[in-house]
Amino acid sequence: MLQPMKVSGACHCGKIRFTAEVDETRVVVCHCTDCQVLSGSPFRVTVSAARASLQLLGEPSSYLKIADSGARRLQAFCGDCGTPLYSAAGDDSQQLFLRLGAIEQREALRPALQIWQRSAMAWLGQLDGVPGCQRQEGLAL
Repeated sequence: MLQPMKVSGACHCGKIRFTAEVDETRVVVCHCTDCQVLSGSPFRVTVSAARASLQLLGEPSSYLKIADSGARRLQAFCGDCGTPLYSAAGDDSQQLFLRLGAIEQREALRPALQIWQRSAMAWLGQLDGVPGCQRQEGLAL
């Protein structure tokens, strides 16, 4: 295993800040329908971190999702702005899955695996052909 990568991040409003050590080889894109709904996006990207390495400034809110299988999944987020921060397999899991969007070093964390591809949006592979601009100005929809 590589040396853990130190990351820092925050929610959108800045109420919650964090640092952690992540395993940069364990960046996962999840296409499941739960992740689509919880992220408001076609997929969610996470990176694995030991709970012991997480240093939090501020107190996240949480939601415990219980799957049809009975599996428990804790979702932690900012109670003010709603930014998803991390998930864990239950309240006492020693492994966390930090949300890539909240990490400042997200550009350096490249996905190594995609899961739940059967739920992936069919158009994801066609985005290269969709017109775009570098910023929002001039956008006419």
